[in-house]
Amino acid sequence: MTQSVRPKKALGQHFLTDQGVADAIVASLRSRGPVLEVGPGTGVLTRRLLADPQLQLKVVELDGESVRYLLEHYPKLAPALYEADFLKLDLQKVFPERFALIGNFPYNISSQIFFKVLDYRDRIPEVVCMVQKEVAERLAAGPGTKTYGILSVLLQAWYDIEYLFTVGEGSFVPPPKVKSAVIRLVRNGRDTLGCDGDLFRKVVKTTFNQRRKTIRNSLKPVLASLPKLPAYVPYLDARPEQLSVEEFAELTKTLSLQHVAGDRCSPGGDGGDVLER
Repeated sequence: MTQSVRPKKALGQHFLTDQGVADAIVASLRSRGPVLEVGPGTGVLTRRLLADPQLQLKVVELDGESVRYLLEHYPKLAPALYEADFLKLDLQKVFPERFALIGNFPYNISSQIFFKVLDYRDRIPEVVCMVQKEVAERLAAGPGTKTYGILSVLLQAWYDIEYLFTVGEGSFVPPPKVKSAVIRLVRNGRDTLGCDGDLFRKVVKTTFNQRRKTIRNSLKPVLASLPKLPAYVPYLDARPEQLSVEEFAELTKTLSLQHVAGDRCSPGGDGGDVLER
């Protein structure tokens, strides 16, 4: 008996049915070797990934119906299929080496997936994914735009991000209420930010959470905690959307050198690998 899969709203499932879009997503993946697919659903990408002998594919799927469907239609996936929540999965146990990530990410957890990518940034050289169009635009946005924000800066610190193409609502069952887009993230050559990583995240999040204020006003609590205010702190009269990754790093380095009370400051270091949500 053929197993069917009912899209579940709670899991943010919208199954891609447009074969041309599926072809384009898989063709956008440059990496060869280990690849992890997130949320394969009914296998529209999986089938194409399995057909490439250069890919060592593993998949992670939370939905039991989808797992049964995949095992019925692609039985050779059995040893490479993880029935698990990607956000809770220890990726080092899935692939001990570097691996690419691909998938049609559920809209309701896409930001959390990207934070996990940041946690594993030195193990994930490439991500090709479909997300809500608004999210894709935000991640790929540059300084000086309204969509440039926290995740734009944190991801662009470590990845070059390219908006590839837009996908209409009619390409899915059930159709989502918004358009989607496919983006590609490729690890850049940056090994360190040259400043404390924890403070960098704090500065980015604090300033964008009050993006209508100047950086001087949004960082008042941080500046007040300095034992001594530096003679010159760059960019205090700017607004956060005006600053590039490098400028945020320069600002953070200036503050790091003053040993902000309560923060772990290590000038020239990167302050840890795990990013807070």
